[in-house]
Amino acid sequence: MKKTAFLSVTVFVIFFIANNLYAQDVTISPAQPDPRLNANISHIKKIKSDLLLTPPIEGGPVIVRASFHLQDINEIDESAETFEFTGILTLTWQDKRQAFNPKEAQTEEKIYQGSYQFNELSPAWYPQVILANESGLYEKHSVLLRVKPDGTCTLVETVNAIAEVDLNLKRCPFDRQRLVAKFKVLGFDTSEVVFETVSLHPLTDSQKIKIPQWVLTNLSSPVHNRTLSHAGDQDASSLFVFTIDVQRKSFFLLRLVVLPLLLIVMLSWSVFWMDRSSLGDRISVSFIGILTAVAYQLVVSENLPQISYVTLIHAFINISFIFMCLTTIINLVVGCLDKQGKFKAGDLIDYRCRMIIPLVYFGTLLVVVTIVFIFF
Repeated sequence: MKKTAFLSVTVFVIFFIANNLYAQDVTISPAQPDPRLNANISHIKKIKSDLLLTPPIEGGPVIVRASFHLQDINEIDESAETFEFTGILTLTWQDKRQAFNPKEAQTEEKIYQGSYQFNELSPAWYPQVILANESGLYEKHSVLLRVKPDGTCTLVETVNAIAEVDLNLKRCPFDRQRLVAKFKVLGFDTSEVVFETVSLHPLTDSQKIKIPQWVLTNLSSPVHNRTLSHAGDQDASSLFVFTIDVQRKSFFLLRLVVLPLLLIVMLSWSVFWMDRSSLGDRISVSFIGILTAVAYQLVVSENLPQISYVTLIHAFINISFIFMCLTTIINLVVGCLDKQGKFKAGDLIDYRCRMIIPLVYFGTLLVVVTIVFIFF
């Protein structure tokens, strides 16, 4: 019995070992994927991804509805003819390639927020907007992209930029200026992308931005076409133009420059009531007035437009200097007549200058103002 049991156990062990060895020999290695099939799948995915990188042109150009919410005008630089502004730029367009099923996506709206999500996770094309009249600064700080189930995309981004404009300061300090920011989509012409503006509501008192020495009067956002070499095949790009109409607060320069200088000029006319024989005193009064005006001009020069052409405020200052110098010349003439014993002629000149000089001075200013407002 013991030998039989031993033999049975031995046979069972041998059979078990042999069975395991046979199972290892007949094990089939897993099937390796066909590299050609993987290459085809990757190629198809790449084609779909590349298609999303182009504008969704379906029978015409992509219509991008643009609006700009102005938050602040930081500075208007008259000498450089630029202005710095901040605001929120909103762009809306439809890309049916990004349409999705809300039930499958388990969301009613896809949101890509921040630079990482927008640049790395956002899958499709978007209008890359630049400032056509940029002057050294164009920054985007925050970005948000919303995608609706029907493929409607809304891009919201904050903008801080400096734009170059043509300022006409010839009427200063009674001038009005139009500040213009020109936005365009980089690299696409009017056959591919076209801007469409969103109508702006009239400004209310609470919405008007406070600008030092200026008053905001109106906002508008027309759309224009402009020929650019980098716009595309047609060299014509669609421009979204945001215009800001401002008016200068003239009382600032009137109070700081015009009124004090006008008072100095009128005081210099007091020499016409002085004794004709006191030539030294009359000359002293005239020169003191001229030197006072020069010193005052040096003090307020930073508040005047630093430009090459003559403005109304510059014309006023120049005319005032000319008439103050004219009083000095009249004093010398009266002094010479007094030395020659022609007292009546000297008195007559003083008497007439009391009326003629003020009338000619204010008349000249009136003519200059009229010419500037009619022709400029």
